[in-house]
Amino acid sequence: MILGTENAVVFDQVQKSYDGEILVVKDLNLEIAKGEFLTMLGPSGSGKTTTLMMLAGFEVPTNGQIILEGEPINNVPPHKRGIGMVFQNYALFPHMTVAENLAFPLKVRKMPREEIAQKVQRALEMVELPQFGNRRPAQLSGGQQQRVAVARALVFDPHLVLMDEPLGALDKQLREQMQYEIKHIHENLGVTVVYVTHDQSEALTMSDRIAVFNDGVIQQLSTADSLYEHPQNSFVAQFIGENNNLNGQIKAMNGSACDVQLADGSIVKAEKVNVSAVGEATTLSLRPERVELEPENEMDNIGSGKIEELIYLGDHIRVRMNVVGNNEFVVKIHNRGERHNLTAGQTVKIGWAASDCKALDAVA
Repeated sequence: MILGTENAVVFDQVQKSYDGEILVVKDLNLEIAKGEFLTMLGPSGSGKTTTLMMLAGFEVPTNGQIILEGEPINNVPPHKRGIGMVFQNYALFPHMTVAENLAFPLKVRKMPREEIAQKVQRALEMVELPQFGNRRPAQLSGGQQQRVAVARALVFDPHLVLMDEPLGALDKQLREQMQYEIKHIHENLGVTVVYVTHDQSEALTMSDRIAVFNDGVIQQLSTADSLYEHPQNSFVAQFIGENNNLNGQIKAMNGSACDVQLADGSIVKAEKVNVSAVGEATTLSLRPERVELEPENEMDNIGSGKIEELIYLGDHIRVRMNVVGNNEFVVKIHNRGERHNLTAGQTVKIGWAASDCKALDAVA
């Protein structure tokens, strides 16, 4: 592999096994650009945290090489990699004040006292806690402690910051607020961030690109909108956002389009993604907000379904339906404050565009 200087991090054919038999990370090739915010997203056991720990130096690759700023780092100890780290449990020293916590990585690097004081104050202002330097961590809220943890990771001006589920301990509202704050800090500083989470909404909110992990392999690496609009396989479609599945068989193919026969014999027009032959089993992926109830205009696909449940969620109404035997088929209706006449048990017409329906590999 040719290593470009524009990359902050390169994983070159990296593997990791803990027992010498099972690979938890398999032949990972990944380039992370300087200044990029890249999120590793996936379920527990998918390999994302192991990948981050290898980059941090807390785990050693079984095979392959990791390059940081153009230099191989497999044999470089963690404290010499110059990487900032933010953990879910904050990892702040309870016996130190906030200012002392921030000063610690600077003292380790033997910086002059005056420079340490300047950097600590700058870091506190960056996370909007300039008056909290004399407090101890226990005197701060969870959100304030997390800001201090972020400030400590950035105080020594690292080229790379790693964040491992940093917002997992916060409540929903505070977590969403911190997502934007971290995103804005990244934009202002231009530092490279590698972020690990299993929360797909968090990944969609913050990232320049997202690497979706499953079974030790990156299933898809793309921008948030591309992952949502153009999933490359059924796992990505299921993991990113809410998704309806309809199983069927390819009956005809024409360029980027295909016809799929469902279990009830009906034919659905879809966009061909990773199916290749007539007769092949496929799973159709269709987002709930792309389905129309009682469509007034002509649509590529028209069918019907029985309403099982209606749930009011403020900004939208969630309609759970039975469509061709799938009783978890969901339609989202935007709430415009108008009354609707839908009731459970009612059979209604539904429709959607062929371009919104993706023919993917069949779900096992």
